[in-house]
Amino acid sequence: MASLLCAVPRTTGSLYSILSSPFFKKPTRKLKPFFATSIPQTNRKCSNGVAVSIAEERETVRSPQLVASEYADLNLSDKFSEELGHVRIRQHVNPLRASLSEPAPVPDWCDIYSDSTLPLMVDIGSGSGRFLMWLAKRNLDSMNYLGLEIRQKLVKRANYWANELALSNIHFIFANATVSFKQLVSTYPGPLTLVSILCPDPHFKKKYHKRRVVQQPLVESIVDSLIPGGRVFVQSDVLEVALDMRNKFDTISDELLHVDKINPSLLDDEGWLLSNPMGIRTEREIHAEFEGAKIYRRVYQKRK
Repeated sequence: MASLLCAVPRTTGSLYSILSSPFFKKPTRKLKPFFATSIPQTNRKCSNGVAVSIAEERETVRSPQLVASEYADLNLSDKFSEELGHVRIRQHVNPLRASLSEPAPVPDWCDIYSDSTLPLMVDIGSGSGRFLMWLAKRNLDSMNYLGLEIRQKLVKRANYWANELALSNIHFIFANATVSFKQLVSTYPGPLTLVSILCPDPHFKKKYHKRRVVQQPLVESIVDSLIPGGRVFVQSDVLEVALDMRNKFDTISDELLHVDKINPSLLDDEGWLLSNPMGIRTEREIHAEFEGAKIYRRVYQKRK
């Protein structure tokens, strides 16, 4: 069943059936905020009798181990850091920098994937790559995965890990998706069936909104590149950013069909998907829910 996670459904209705659709998988574990507790007190006592506030305890839990526990079955080692040094990651990158204005080189897809004709999922802003690796490990013979990430150190480490896991159906490319997406996917031999944009950099200041990855040209490139029946999954823990993405994809309603037109029961009253359909949360999603934030999700399907 896991191998069907990203298969393209034969009918529009089957895509959004919560029971029968391969896209809406039941998670392998219950997805809930890490801070959830049934104890309504503001302080707890440790074994030594010292009172510890919930806030202090949460601060203690907030660490790389929080994500590692969700992705424990990947069993990623620390060899990368040991061999190449500590990876310091810049949190915010300006995609309009001149050095990021050139499209990424197109790879030889046959060298990257053991079968370059398999359906392809592209994750724009793949971060550390754990999310895609988790999916790739469960769909070795049925799906290829491509992560596009604008921070080169993350790409280098992700490919190191993928190689360590002996995954022949996943690859990461250092690329500015705004300028590289179309050129890359247009050369891929197989069909593009799924594109995800999950918790992208919000670039809060109004003057920096032009730096946001979801701009109309990219939206149009995604829709043009998807095969009929292909899907787009977007989410953010920042309502303003989620609404911005929603508005841009909603404007292509003549080509994209949103879940609310097929099965409104999957949505809340404001039109957001009620749960994560992928079976695993992204790292940002884990941290955001840990802080008590809501995740705003939308899923679209290209009309046939």
